[in-house]
Amino acid sequence: MTFTEIANKIFRQAIDDYHVKDDIDTPINNPYDRELIENRLYLKCWIDTVQWHFEDIIRDPHIDPIEALQLKRRIDQSNQDRTDLVEQIDSYFRTKYSDVKVLPDARINTESPAWAVDRLSILALKIYHMREQVERPDASEEHRQKCANKLNVLLEQQADLSTAIDQLLEDIEAGRKYMKVYRQMKMYNDPATNPVLYKK
Repeated sequence: MTFTEIANKIFRQAIDDYHVKDDIDTPINNPYDRELIENRLYLKCWIDTVQWHFEDIIRDPHIDPIEALQLKRRIDQSNQDRTDLVEQIDSYFRTKYSDVKVLPDARINTESPAWAVDRLSILALKIYHMREQVERPDASEEHRQKCANKLNVLLEQQADLSTAIDQLLEDIEAGRKYMKVYRQMKMYNDPATNPVLYKK
């Protein structure tokens, strides 16, 4: 199996596992050993899935303002966890390809492999939820058809992105491309760089 075949399978598994209870407070039960990349992929998609539902809930126009603020804090933490996990996945790739001899004319990619994997995880969620709309018994035929058209585009996008990621990994392994990882250095979470926090 290619890397993305494994990743897409794990993403579907994490999404399906979450929707057994469909509750943002459901504790994760990661079935993969902590040292395996499969563990990181499952955790990545679980975080994305919970955050997807955070984003749904916070858009309720009747949400209690106190509850909304608490949820915003959880979204902020989730974003940080997501970023940290992407960096862990990139560390896995850097270690895996650390002995590769980079060719003199090797090129750099616009994004690291893990940030492309991040997009693949989100795509899996879009596909799951768009398919829900296609199958909604209470929706109009027009709505279901519009969503079916969107679902087809998402599936094509998933296939294309999967191919692009696998090709990028092949290029890195062959030395035709090389990785550089830039830490996100988010400023708004840091009391030393967010002026609202350090001016208190």
